Amino acid sequence: MSSGSKYTSRTFILEVLTALLGILFLVPFYFVLVNSFKPFAELLQNTASLPKSFSLDNYSRVVDIIHFPQVMGNSLMITVLSNVGLVIFASMSAYRFVRKPSKLNNVLFLLFVAAMVIPFQSIMIPLVKVANNLGLMDSRLGLVVCYFGFGVSLNVFLFHGFIKSIPKEIEESATVDGCGWFSIFWRIVFPLLKPIAVTVILLNSLWIWNDYLLPSLVLTNTKLHTIPLATYAFFGQYTKQWDLAMAALTLGVLPIIVFFLLLQKHIIEGITAGSVKG
Repeated sequence: MSSGSKYTSRTFILEVLTALLGILFLVPFYFVLVNSFKPFAELLQNTASLPKSFSLDNYSRVVDIIHFPQVMGNSLMITVLSNVGLVIFASMSAYRFVRKPSKLNNVLFLLFVAAMVIPFQSIMIPLVKVANNLGLMDSRLGLVVCYFGFGVSLNVFLFHGFIKSIPKEIEESATVDGCGWFSIFWRIVFPLLKPIAVTVILLNSLWIWNDYLLPSLVLTNTKLHTIPLATYAFFGQYTKQWDLAMAALTLGVLPIIVFFLLLQKHIIEGITAGSVKG
């Protein structure tokens, strides 16, 4: 193959390596999905083989044991409310930081960026104390408020870079027509934020839906448990019900995978558009 052709041997090697890397990342999904159809005895014999017969017994038992519709509703409610609040608060804050670049706003933005590097484990004990004092413990709304605090830093950072790429002339024209800053943001700026808003929602959803540590600290009532908390019930101190756990993991991860696959193209669009002037 000549060096001047578009499809070179280097391109072929990169494609092969990419395919192998993709298969490597899919291996855990294979083990979870395949073993979710096996009875416990067959699973212990060979975890890598296909099931002798595809049965939905594990799934039906999991739905009854963890009350899947209930925990699914809890996860969905927490994820949706957290996303709505984070998108609203972060977009309005980022807009203020970009369009009103005062010393105070610059310092506040630097604090938001600095907060991104603070590990959750270092503040989880003070968080529990503060949440308890504010009456946020054992409440889905309290958990949502906690997610506001931990997610707003990254969200503000992403919105900040995207808003910089929006021409000021659009807003100036609206000002001439008599629009106030509130109308300018919600009628003109916010609709233009759709690419980065979808990106933020996807990233937040992947994090919040699969989060275990923060809900385990805030939610003690089993009726308020999310899918990760309910799934942990199959991992006891002395026994582990791997057959039911695999089925529960499949049920829990399937909705977020479908959601991600449907909207994944917006992640690259949003981040690259925001990086033009970010």
